[in-house]
Amino acid sequence: MVTLGCRLNAHESAIMRGQAEAAGLGDAVIINSCAVTAEAERQSRKAVRQARREHPGARIIVTGCAAQLAPARYAAMAEADAVLGNAEKLRPESWRALAESGARRGHGPAPVRVSDIMAAPAITGAPAAAAAWAPSPRTRAFVQVQQGCDHRCTFCIIPFARGPARSVPLAGIIARARAHLDAGHAEIVLTGVDIASYGADLPGRPTLGAMLRALFAALPGLPRLRLTSLDPAAIDADLWRLVAEEPRLMPHLHLSVQAGEDMILKRMKRRHSRAHLLDIAARARALRPGIALGADLIAGFPTETEAMFASTLSLVDEAGLSFLHVFPYSERPGTPAARMPALPPAERQWRAARLREAGARAARAFYAGRVGTAADFLPERGGAGHTEHHAPFRLADPAMTAGLVPGRIRRVTITASDEQGLIGTLAD
Repeated sequence: MVTLGCRLNAHESAIMRGQAEAAGLGDAVIINSCAVTAEAERQSRKAVRQARREHPGARIIVTGCAAQLAPARYAAMAEADAVLGNAEKLRPESWRALAESGARRGHGPAPVRVSDIMAAPAITGAPAAAAAWAPSPRTRAFVQVQQGCDHRCTFCIIPFARGPARSVPLAGIIARARAHLDAGHAEIVLTGVDIASYGADLPGRPTLGAMLRALFAALPGLPRLRLTSLDPAAIDADLWRLVAEEPRLMPHLHLSVQAGEDMILKRMKRRHSRAHLLDIAARARALRPGIALGADLIAGFPTETEAMFASTLSLVDEAGLSFLHVFPYSERPGTPAARMPALPPAERQWRAARLREAGARAARAFYAGRVGTAADFLPERGGAGHTEHHAPFRLADPAMTAGLVPGRIRRVTITASDEQGLIGTLAD
């Protein structure tokens, strides 16, 4: 299994692996591709070619967003044996059909199974619903709560690859989270394409915050719950109350910001403003002092002047964004932004580098500010893991790792920090 792209892809790869094994697929390599940027697509094609070189006798199956958007392109690759769309890849019958067909490289054109994702059924009816909560071997478990997106940001191709927003009903989320807890996971991470839109398609239109409140009530033994990227325009009142009142909701919010300049945000067709972002940051800190804030940012969007870029750069410090995911703008064919006046690629890369430097400084400052405090540390491997703020942590004395159990939360004292994160000792 080769997984490119987002956490949702990683979650779905675990499902596919289980379904392929159950179907008896045998010697095969599954490439779960990504299409969020041109570089992601290039890496996806490279992964297909590399898989063939390294596994000359295996079946190479390509799926994911890049395959959904351009199935013919991947089917035409000499290295590919089959192409599955994003809906098909989560259906057990797709893997059974591949296992039964026995198609091998050189036995005709690659079989293609890609349906119209824009007409995708609700997750409630998807065969993946039952398999999606199969326990994973990691200390942190991902639970999908929604799929797809109803917004049309001018730079984004993902709604065309993932389809409209569909939410998982509460009962399914509780069942999946409970299975992970029973398997020993200490932290649940809720994932999806646009989790802040949760519930708009369900009876009663429950919000993300309402769903979380019900989830916490149903699982009193849940130690830690974390959210993936949130649309700043859709944070609801219940979610804000949980930020203030629920210690099991981790003090770490990652926001889909994209830019810090109002004109660029409008051209992106985002639904928030710079002032709104600053208000959110201030409100989060007032409700949960010490909370860590992260953000996705795009550098070099079409028409972005140096002054506009400076506005985004200054937002990092003004909003106190400690953890950044930075992407140079990448044209996606078929999107409105691809028709806008573009900046030279070298300028986009330069601006992305400057944003990453600002993010590195912000992260170092956040780490330094935690020295002398206590934290709850979730060990993952080799004496390293993450605190409740999702800050990397490692023990100062390697000898202390002997008593660590992956997945068992330990209280630690932070004694130092560096560019890699926090350093400390066991306090319990």
